[in-house]
Amino acid sequence: MTGPARGTDGRPPRWAKDAAKYLLPGEEAVVATRRHWAVLLAPAARALPVLLLGLWVLGLDPDHRVGATVGLVLVLGALGSFALRAGEWWMRHFIVTRRRVLLTSGIVARTVTLLPLRRITDLTWKETLLGQVLGYGTFRFESAGQQQALSQITFLPRADLLYHQVSGLLFGSDWGGAAGGDDEGNPEPAEGRGGRRDTQPIPGVGTAGEDGPGHA
Repeated sequence: MTGPARGTDGRPPRWAKDAAKYLLPGEEAVVATRRHWAVLLAPAARALPVLLLGLWVLGLDPDHRVGATVGLVLVLGALGSFALRAGEWWMRHFIVTRRRVLLTSGIVARTVTLLPLRRITDLTWKETLLGQVLGYGTFRFESAGQQQALSQITFLPRADLLYHQVSGLLFGSDWGGAAGGDDEGNPEPAEGRGGRRDTQPIPGVGTAGEDGPGHA
């Protein structure tokens, strides 16, 4: 779910509306996505046996009050547990701007965890065999003052594409991204901008064949 800020109908897509709630004025989401649907496989695998057991108990003797109650509780419990996990998946967004990485989560109480790009010292991308088949991967961030909630983001869809996008932001001076700013995303003073600059060559070093010692 990465792409333009507006859909084909001219309206912002769902992820853009959610991202806009947590971005500063003038800050735009370069990456915004939910986790891959494969994150729901484990909750589904846990809920399915309970659901089948509940249906089996209900089918034994539908007229037996105790058996019907137990079966109904099992069925509703399995469905409710999976619905809760699905709701968490739907509401959780991984957002990257030119200054910050954000992770939103929660259904009733929303939580937003952020990590400034300038604090990230290393980015690792990992794909398991199943991840390669289904199309998801894991990002592992290392940073000074690392925040546990953002140290590892699992089940990211199209992780290879996201890896190139985020890498481009981290190396902003080379790729045209990672705008300057403080940890909250506020612009730095004009004199603090400019990114990395190449140093001037030291006279006489690397030019010995032209002006170095022994040149006539």
